[in-house]
Amino acid sequence: MANSSRYNTEAGNKPVIWTVSISRLADLFRDISLEFDDSAIITPVPYGFEKAVQFIRKKLATEHCDVIISSGSNGAYLKSRVSVPVITARASGFDVMQALANARKISAKIGIITYQHTLPQLTEFQQVFDLPIEQRSYATEEDARAQINELKAKGIEVIIGQGMVTDLTTEAGLIGVFVYSANSVRQAFHDALDLSRSTRTGIHQSQAFASPNLLHTRHNISDLQGESPAMEQVRQTVLLYARSPAAVLIQGETGTGKEWVAQALHREYIALRHPRQEKTIAPFIAINCGAITESLLEAELFGYEDGAFTGSRRGGRPGLFEAANGGTLFLDEIGEMPLAMQTRLLRVLEERRVVRVGGQRPININVRVISATHCDLDAWQQQGRFRSDLFYRLSVLRLPLPALRERQEDVILLAKWYLQQSLAALNAPVQEKMLNAINHCRELLLDYHWPGNIRELRNLMERVALFLSASPEGLLTKEFMLRLLPELAQSPLNADITPATQPAPTPLLTAEQALKKCSGNHSATADYLGISRTTLWRRLRKERE
Repeated sequence: MANSSRYNTEAGNKPVIWTVSISRLADLFRDISLEFDDSAIITPVPYGFEKAVQFIRKKLATEHCDVIISSGSNGAYLKSRVSVPVITARASGFDVMQALANARKISAKIGIITYQHTLPQLTEFQQVFDLPIEQRSYATEEDARAQINELKAKGIEVIIGQGMVTDLTTEAGLIGVFVYSANSVRQAFHDALDLSRSTRTGIHQSQAFASPNLLHTRHNISDLQGESPAMEQVRQTVLLYARSPAAVLIQGETGTGKEWVAQALHREYIALRHPRQEKTIAPFIAINCGAITESLLEAELFGYEDGAFTGSRRGGRPGLFEAANGGTLFLDEIGEMPLAMQTRLLRVLEERRVVRVGGQRPININVRVISATHCDLDAWQQQGRFRSDLFYRLSVLRLPLPALRERQEDVILLAKWYLQQSLAALNAPVQEKMLNAINHCRELLLDYHWPGNIRELRNLMERVALFLSASPEGLLTKEFMLRLLPELAQSPLNADITPATQPAPTPLLTAEQALKKCSGNHSATADYLGISRTTLWRRLRKERE
């Protein structure tokens, strides 16, 4: 209940949430909803697909609903057919890891069926664990049933999937392992409450760009881990900059934690001004300036009036500047913003007023802007690729973040910290010998150049955690770590490793090749390459020029 306390409100003004599920997920929805009794009025809808659509439309004729929570194919079906925003519960990477660990305890013959897309990143786990995992995807219930029958014919005994898949698996006489965890469902409720709060204050965010970080922060200064002088300097700078409302420019390589630092700065800034209401009064809104087309970016930032353009929402819509009023607007990848948009952004920052697209009335705003980039904006503004006046406006305060290779003192500490977090997320016992095993690989971890920085280190420790959750007695020797984490062999400093223990190098793929390998799924491609979606878009655009 403590987790949902920030949403507490008077009974007459509680958000209304409907949960839609016909599978075993309904039981999980019911259990988790008890934690949010003080925060929302939650009603289950015991139907799926078209029956759910008809039920919801009829119910909306006489009742109000702020947000619907569903999942998988059911959630996708509802999104295009009902007028209420739909939040889809999503299984995390940890959920998949835990499901694999549980399935392996039952049988080595494992299948996994996911909605629309398979998970190409599981290929490496198959090689490491020597597991004959059969992956399938489905689009409809009949499609899922056919995939289950095909796996059964191939001798598969256990199938991992969402609610409908596991129900159908049981019908087929096989064992189904449910992929969702309580944490994933709990996150969906948090997101639904955030979205309902925004719509009730007239701030509706486009679902295409909604994220868990949209209206509240999850990271604070204690999450900026590290004992190196460089990280201590970062933390001290955050505390110093929290005293000022001036714009901050965070600069650092991909994966160095720029948004974490922005969130920590926002929390410290708000805590100093409103110590008794730090968690509730000021929004933190993030947008990636490089992932949205110029026309959409303008509408997202500044909002638009009724009829401003074809397909615009009736009645218009506030933009992110209005949504962030009284809080922080985080402009990630600011270097990717088109020049024409830079001109308008500068005007808004100077005048502290915004005019919606298609409108004439200026709206006063009080927003602190934090921007971030991996680019060398100093050079770009000298070359004319970024407006000098906007650069100086955004960089009143500057906060450079060190690359992981520049803070080697923190590598082992962070590896143990992320391994412990990953094991806990898998509900696996955290034994001291597991953490100490990292010391056996100290040389490998310190010699590696970490192009993906702390994001890459975190991802690799999640992979190690999966192995340890399935084989707690496994030994993390230097040779095994190279098989589990072949990336570590790519550093020139690891050239002394003998060919007998070093795996064959994996051919480097272009972004286009990787996208094709992942069936056009951009999220899966970014995970496969170990980069962010923003970096993927940038590489694709460069390759296509």
